[in-house]
Amino acid sequence: MRLAPVFFGSLTRRRAATLLSFAAIALGVALGMAVQAVNQAALTEFGRGLRTLAGAADLQVVGPRGGFDEALYTQLAARPEVAQASPVLEVWTERIGSTDTLRLLGLDLFVIGAVTPALWPRPAEIEGQSGHEARFAALAEDSLFLSTAAQTALAVKPGDRLSVYAGSQPLELRVAGDIPGAAEDRRLAVMDIAAVQKHFARIGRLTRIDLRLVEGLDVQAARAVLEPRLPAGVWLEVPQAAEGQASNLSRAYRVNLTLLAAMALVTGAFLVFSAQALSVVRRHTELAFLRAIGVGRRQLLAWLLAEGALVGLLGAVVGVILGHGLAFGLLRLLGGDLGAGFFAGLSPTLRIDPWATGVYVLLGVGAGVAGAWLPAREAARIAPAQALKATDDSVLSQRRGYPRLGLILMAAGLPLCALPPIQGLPIGGYLAIFGLLAGSILWLPMLASGLARVVPLRGPVPVRLAAARLRAAPGMSAVAATGVLASVALVVAMAIMVNSLRGSVDVWLGQILPADLYLRAGRAQSGGVLNEALQARLADVPGVARIEFTRHESLRLASGQPPVALLARPVSPDGRELPLVGSAHAVAEGETAIWISEALHDLQGWRPGDRVRLPLAGSEVPVQVAGIWRDYARQTGSLMLDLADYRRLTGDHSAQDAAIWLAPGADALSVAEALKAAGGSGALEVTVPGEIRAISLRIFDRAFAVTYVLEAAAVIIGLAGVAASFAALAAARRREFGLLRHLGLTRGQIGVLLALEGSLAAGVGILGGLTVGGAIAWILIEVVNRQSFHWSMDLSVPWLSLLVFAGTLATLASLAAVLAGRQAMREDAVLAVREDW
Repeated sequence: MRLAPVFFGSLTRRRAATLLSFAAIALGVALGMAVQAVNQAALTEFGRGLRTLAGAADLQVVGPRGGFDEALYTQLAARPEVAQASPVLEVWTERIGSTDTLRLLGLDLFVIGAVTPALWPRPAEIEGQSGHEARFAALAEDSLFLSTAAQTALAVKPGDRLSVYAGSQPLELRVAGDIPGAAEDRRLAVMDIAAVQKHFARIGRLTRIDLRLVEGLDVQAARAVLEPRLPAGVWLEVPQAAEGQASNLSRAYRVNLTLLAAMALVTGAFLVFSAQALSVVRRHTELAFLRAIGVGRRQLLAWLLAEGALVGLLGAVVGVILGHGLAFGLLRLLGGDLGAGFFAGLSPTLRIDPWATGVYVLLGVGAGVAGAWLPAREAARIAPAQALKATDDSVLSQRRGYPRLGLILMAAGLPLCALPPIQGLPIGGYLAIFGLLAGSILWLPMLASGLARVVPLRGPVPVRLAAARLRAAPGMSAVAATGVLASVALVVAMAIMVNSLRGSVDVWLGQILPADLYLRAGRAQSGGVLNEALQARLADVPGVARIEFTRHESLRLASGQPPVALLARPVSPDGRELPLVGSAHAVAEGETAIWISEALHDLQGWRPGDRVRLPLAGSEVPVQVAGIWRDYARQTGSLMLDLADYRRLTGDHSAQDAAIWLAPGADALSVAEALKAAGGSGALEVTVPGEIRAISLRIFDRAFAVTYVLEAAAVIIGLAGVAASFAALAAARRREFGLLRHLGLTRGQIGVLLALEGSLAAGVGILGGLTVGGAIAWILIEVVNRQSFHWSMDLSVPWLSLLVFAGTLATLASLAAVLAGRQAMREDAVLAVREDW
């Protein structure tokens, strides 16, 4: 440890470079830690809520969102394998006059004590209520029991009346008590199942059956016996399956956010590399002296790596602390789903995970060590005698990088991009992006050397000196450009990807919203419906030229998989109304055509022309895939069926949405009010497609707000890296500047020289960043997004924005170089060169 002050003391002597490396690593760790902490809290709370709802159930019978025939409950309850069965009808409703939604469970109060005792409702003592009424309050048709979180969110208490929508009709209920066993932060309501079936027009329907098996019976053995007795589209699952599905559904989103945050950590590693490389330049005499007095190569390498590890450790510790603070703010601002909608309605509690904290600390240390590795390795190779005679900056002047290794890393990206997803994650795409970044850094000196050959040695003296400097010492420009390349590559890649996705979403919205007005029965998850009588009244509203209805449903195609959305609406045989990917496949006469989303194509492997079987109305129905369409709204997959076919196959003539075309001369506002009045209950919402598009794009932009912040941070860090690099180089070149002053150059000309060198160094990074960023954007579009979210998009490059960005960055880099070199320009020329006398 006697050498510790020598090495660790150097970090304090070059405070600017150390602080930048520290800040970049802290930022990367903080962002990654925040995303991890928020999502872990949400998953933990989600799982806890599911365990509360499942209680002592060993298996759960689940089916489509619309439910299944309750006769199945009688059959399963009578089976010898089943000790107790508890039927459940789950619906979503809304409070009238607000957008507050409520999850409502209809339960058989005579059996839940044996299966899900935590959901047992507790009647409250209400003034004016008799003892008999209190005892049987749970069975009353208008009694509603709310969890503590639901009472707080809705601002009601036992004894209050609560008006909600039952489908599209108003329903007034009485808050009769609470649910003491429900999670404190879960909005939940319980009613008698018969009352829910009656009020919400679900007579004879269930959405779930909780099964407690007889003592000692194996779950898999029970599944083998019971599953063959289930109708099509209804499956047996263990209660933990829903937790796993939610985790898998949000996993790609979480991993992509985490890796986006890790880009700041990678930039931090590059800044450590830059700072350590320049430190070797400034300290080459010191390091050579240490070698001369007996410090071995391995010992020198270890101490230089320890410098990087210390920066990484300090940055990681601060980053973990900041990350938990940021996670707390994100939970308050966006909730547990970070705005993605996976865990809507949850209010998770932040907890510190020692294992995750330790991993992120190790990642920070690893970033510091990785950044210090190459400079430390080169410093350990310095011959002491040669280094003692060398000028301050000769150590890096002829550095040509590792072009072969860089080429191998970049070329490896092609086969990696062809790898299929692993556990639903585009691991090959991530590795290809890393290979491109690392390989391009190793190629930077070669790029600088190639650029130097095309820069003419003509013009004013500062211009010729700057060009000669780039030609003679490309390694130094490469070091200064490292952070610029990393930040520019990130900005360019994300700008192209986001612009392509936003443009594709905008076009998609235009294709799927062709009507003049759109109507829906309440919010999407509330379960409101338009019955046949209401549909007829809506079609007869004056000013309506044409109206098309849509029915939403969900199907479970396989056990353990999340539901697939089914949309039934009028579709022509060639599917021209849909945003198709590729051409449509002609369906034979008498066949039922379906149109599948890209996600369903990827997840199920279905292709146009395939004949498959769909579970509809408890039976398997043969259908044929007619084509593939883009759907940016449903990640788990969706399929579209002509409304007439859906009604013929299921006998269900209800709908939830309607697209309305106006008659010539009709006033949209007047027709919208008339449509709402036709519903009579106030549950109908009418909007114009422009408003839907604006809201959708606003949500899109908000979802990528963190991306824009990361891009700005990356650019600032890259510019700061240029400033720190040129500050170190200017200090190392003090004798060179003194000699130039003796030869007649003014401080202003040296300033111009530094500005040109800064522009050229930044130009190397910008040129490399633009090229690498474009390649990374292609990987993000064609590999990462496709394998993560199953979206394709049309490439759209914001050329003007990128050109303005590149020009602005080069200008700012020039200013940063001049400002960083002011101290060297102020030094007296005689003092600067006296060491040579």
